[in-house]
Amino acid sequence: MFRDGSMGTKPDRFDLVPGRLTMKAVVTTGNGGYDRLHYRDVPIPEPGAGEVLLQVLAAGVNNTEINTRLGWYSSTVTTGTSDQAAAAEQAATAKADGGWDAATPFPFIQGTDCCGRVVAVGRGGDQRIIGTRVLVRPCMRPLGFQSMENVWMASDFDGAFAQFVKVPAAEIFPVQCAWSDAELGSIPCAYGTAENMLHRARLLRGEHVLVAGASGGVGSAVVQLAKRRGALVTAIAAWAKMEQVRSIGADRVIDRAADIAASLGEKSVDLVVDNVAGPAFPGLLRVLRRGGRYVSSGAIGGPLVELDMRTFYLRDLTLIGCTAWDEPVFPNLMRYLERGEIRPLVAKTFPLERIADAQREFLEKQHVGNFVLIPPAVERATDG
Repeated sequence: MFRDGSMGTKPDRFDLVPGRLTMKAVVTTGNGGYDRLHYRDVPIPEPGAGEVLLQVLAAGVNNTEINTRLGWYSSTVTTGTSDQAAAAEQAATAKADGGWDAATPFPFIQGTDCCGRVVAVGRGGDQRIIGTRVLVRPCMRPLGFQSMENVWMASDFDGAFAQFVKVPAAEIFPVQCAWSDAELGSIPCAYGTAENMLHRARLLRGEHVLVAGASGGVGSAVVQLAKRRGALVTAIAAWAKMEQVRSIGADRVIDRAADIAASLGEKSVDLVVDNVAGPAFPGLLRVLRRGGRYVSSGAIGGPLVELDMRTFYLRDLTLIGCTAWDEPVFPNLMRYLERGEIRPLVAKTFPLERIADAQREFLEKQHVGNFVLIPPAVERATDG
């Protein structure tokens, strides 16, 4: 499998059982319910020039994988993720515009987060990196950072819900820290998305930021990263999770059932970070000061919102959408991680074959932080 050629070579300690050509993976076969998740054997991908092959050590669970399976990004969907998940279990409907920017390339392997180890390099690659533990930057800018065009691992091509994944060599980042594989596997999508929103919104020390959905993977990352910048952080979370959210740095936590504008007062916040949207959206704009900013990269509570244009323009507000990650985001995140300036929040791990259980429990939203899937161990060659 790893002889000289397009797969490169690797040290003996990474040798697989001779003749091994397949791996375990979860293949998503189309839009619909959990029955579209198939755990089975598939060919191990071969990296070409400029690519590397990673053994997946841990892969986080995110809203985006569920949304993609459900076809939630389609303009025909008007409800939140949980409602759409329930509907999909009743009747699966293929959606031509169900992916991020077009049709999803079914069947394919999802998995946006990847902590992995380099086991092979494509022809001409640097074999000295074999054996290195890395994180993958899942948001890739193929035309360069001067263009907003972007592709995502596990939305546009096969991802990390497998024993192996191939990725562009330019998108792997070596990591030197004592964190476990599962802890590292919880980082890329949630923390990268959070850092990108705060970077794009230019959050400054001393500003007041309101974080909606603060107990989720992205929301809990925003709380930590905003506190790292020296901001005053008010978080919104369910009552049962308020103490946990406070423990990661929130200065104040408001019950999500409360009237946010009444609790905080109008014109009291510099920046709102909101990946929930839905019915709460109008109240979130009312708490923004004149010249305030609202930033979002999701809408799990519902994509259609009520916008009073008078609130928007009379207060000189700025609304910022974030999908493409800016160039400094992931390198900065790696520095924060290695300096111990952020902490992992792994709520639970599951073996890869239990992905449906993980996604069901994920949608119940009873946890704080992230769920992580662990692929089965890879057989190694033995002497004799």
